[in-house]
Amino acid sequence: MNRPENVWSDPLRIFETRLHADPARVVLRPFHLGWQSKNAPGSRAMRLVEDVAGLTDERAEIEYERVLRDFNERHWQTERIFANRFAEVAENLELDAGSFSETKQRLIGAYFCHEYTFAAAALMNPSIVPSPDQSGMQDGCVRFIMSLRAVGEGHISSIAFREGIAEPDGSFSLWPQAAFATSVELEEESMFDSDDAVIVHRNAESSLSNTVIFPITEQQRGGLEDLRLVQFDHGGGDYEWIGTYTAYSGSSIRSELLRTRDFRAFGLEPILGRAGRNKGMALFPEKIGGKYAMVGRQDGKNLFLIYSDHLDNWDDDGVLLMEPKYPWEFIQIGNCGSPIRTDAGWLLLTHGVGAMRKYALGCALLDLEDPSKVIARTVEPVLTAENADRSGYVPNVVYTCGALKVGEQLLIPYGISDSTVGFASCSIEGILGLMA
Repeated sequence: MNRPENVWSDPLRIFETRLHADPARVVLRPFHLGWQSKNAPGSRAMRLVEDVAGLTDERAEIEYERVLRDFNERHWQTERIFANRFAEVAENLELDAGSFSETKQRLIGAYFCHEYTFAAAALMNPSIVPSPDQSGMQDGCVRFIMSLRAVGEGHISSIAFREGIAEPDGSFSLWPQAAFATSVELEEESMFDSDDAVIVHRNAESSLSNTVIFPITEQQRGGLEDLRLVQFDHGGGDYEWIGTYTAYSGSSIRSELLRTRDFRAFGLEPILGRAGRNKGMALFPEKIGGKYAMVGRQDGKNLFLIYSDHLDNWDDDGVLLMEPKYPWEFIQIGNCGSPIRTDAGWLLLTHGVGAMRKYALGCALLDLEDPSKVIARTVEPVLTAENADRSGYVPNVVYTCGALKVGEQLLIPYGISDSTVGFASCSIEGILGLMA
């Protein structure tokens, strides 16, 4: 159990727990990605298959044993993955699978896979939501799911997860991770070249804490960045877990949605309309006045309130909600996750950027019925990077994509200098007391 180890500033309590990048965590992935398959010459793939097929059975056995010796202990169900990958290649190249021995099939599958370090560079910018499964929880405890931006080889961002339990006193515990990690699987391989909505599935035998969602479409090829998850209430006990994230192509950005009801199947789809061209959008956890509502930074500097009749289409420039007001946010302000309903109003965590591009966390309180009305906001930062936390891939940054309300407490996981994840907690009463 993690309990507060020190106090940064009243009422915020900081935990010593840190989640770090880990180059030892690897997954097996297809050797091609969707955006490469459009231009990849099919003859090269066929030549590779022919080269393997031309090996004698004895040599194929030797080569396959070498592959297993190098990689079998580093991955989960390695040979099944090789077999499945061969089946995909055979379908794409219209091969007669029956003309290949089982060993050559799996060896060909191995040639069309590679090992990828998905979190070698950084773990950062978490969000956190209640799990769909709250069975067995007592005394106000909440089972949670935390998403993480994992940055790996080529500085490509993917989505990783950790599960845990939060206590009503602000403490928490994380479930352990296995030595193996697995990638989600695309529902239809034909969708590799799609730039529309795609559906991916978690491996049925893998836990969520050992699952990674990688970029798939052309627009996503540079990374899936800064997922902001929220448990959305459609009414009548109908809940859906929805996240907004930035799909980076390597040259352009677009906001997209992740949608799931069970964290086993995930829909990834673009946000249409003018607002979708921007990043950092955060969805309210319920409709406001019969419409979906988001907070976004439409002009790169200020916060706007945006409404829509449709979850996937936001063709509205919105209305100005907040401008930088205090020195620690003069450069820009943005949201840090979806607004949280409290008795006092919508609690919106924010970030500000000040002198020397130093990021800090703050918050604001919005009216429950009309969130365009800002009731109060923090004059000083709630949390900034201090001492050793100032050092990292991007120094002087603290950033979160969401917090979890547990009774009258908030559990706030946050990114540290775009490198590491830390944890803080505070009472809602205490954080409201910082506002003016």
